[in-house]
Amino acid sequence: MLRRLLPLLILALGVAAFLWLRATRPESASVTPEERTWRVETLVASPGHHAPALPLYGEVMAPERITVTAPLAGRIAERPVREGQRVARGELLVALDEADVRPPLKQAQADVADRRAQLTSERVRHDSDRAILERERELLDTARRQLERTRSLVERNLASQSDLDAARNELARVRVTVAARERSIAEHPARLESLEAGLARATAVLAAARRDAARSRVEAPFDGIVTRIRVAPGDQVAARSALLSVYPEEGLELRARIPRRHQAELLNALAEGTRLVASGDDGTRFVLVGLAGESDPAGTEAIFRLEAGGAGLRPGSLLAVSLARPAVPDSLPVPDSALYGNEALYLMDDQGRMRRLTVTRHGEVVRDDEERWALVSGEALGKGDRVITTHLPNAIEGLRVEVAESDEGGRP
Repeated sequence: MLRRLLPLLILALGVAAFLWLRATRPESASVTPEERTWRVETLVASPGHHAPALPLYGEVMAPERITVTAPLAGRIAERPVREGQRVARGELLVALDEADVRPPLKQAQADVADRRAQLTSERVRHDSDRAILERERELLDTARRQLERTRSLVERNLASQSDLDAARNELARVRVTVAARERSIAEHPARLESLEAGLARATAVLAAARRDAARSRVEAPFDGIVTRIRVAPGDQVAARSALLSVYPEEGLELRARIPRRHQAELLNALAEGTRLVASGDDGTRFVLVGLAGESDPAGTEAIFRLEAGGAGLRPGSLLAVSLARPAVPDSLPVPDSALYGNEALYLMDDQGRMRRLTVTRHGEVVRDDEERWALVSGEALGKGDRVITTHLPNAIEGLRVEVAESDEGGRP
């Protein structure tokens, strides 16, 4: 009997112990879920006038560069300069041999002297013709009277028919002589005009010869740098062939292509007299003076005049610059990490939650530390707003955030 009841007794004791343990167990504390807070960095907004920077890549050019050409064929006698040499105004660049320059000049001078002599001779001839014409007309009157006397004598049988024919022939001869003299006098203005035209041509040739002689020795017209030397002393050159070039060091320009979307902005700024400056990494500074007269689908070239620096620049150099565009009022530079797309950023409100703000991006600005930040503006962006600069992949309106300890007080 006891054996049969022992298992039941053990089972009852086990159940009783379980119930006692369950009744005496401690109560577990209730767990309440808490909202997660994201740590971010912020920037205290201080909107103002900021000029967005437009990165450009252009070519240095020398618009005032001149190319020296040979005024006539000849041999190079002197070329004291070398490639890349700096020259002062009035310094000799190149000279042709005088043996090639003098003959054309002397020939032109002789031609002018000959034309003047012919003109003087024509005037003397004309004066002589007029004087002789008076005497020849007197001879003509005499021949007429002689013919009348001879005719009268023939009628009275006091002279022969041969005498009459001789008188007629003399009268005809004198008439021919007078007609030739009158024609010579009548042609005088035409001959004079022709000789004067010839003298004018010879004078023009002489002026050209003197000009070429003067140009056979070329001096620097300004302080500049010599380039593109194509000849050496002793070379034989043809007329109008290029010898060398020189450009003023102070007259360099930079030509960079401007995207079409910025052209109207820059033209308006120039029309209003706004001074726009482009700066290079090496300290060079250029001032925008205008846009090129022609364009293409890629844009229009902007012309910048060198204002400062650029001691080592040479025409043909490629240079990267940053153009300060017209300033944007009520704008704020922010790091790219603060932007979501190009049209939104988030502010941290007084409750520590993210508030989305729609902004307009105007480009980039270069800070003093050479870091590039985006320049934005928005109607709801005010002074003192805390802009969240930490980019959160899960950023949404109302997300709870707190300022990281390393950035308390906001970024400058």
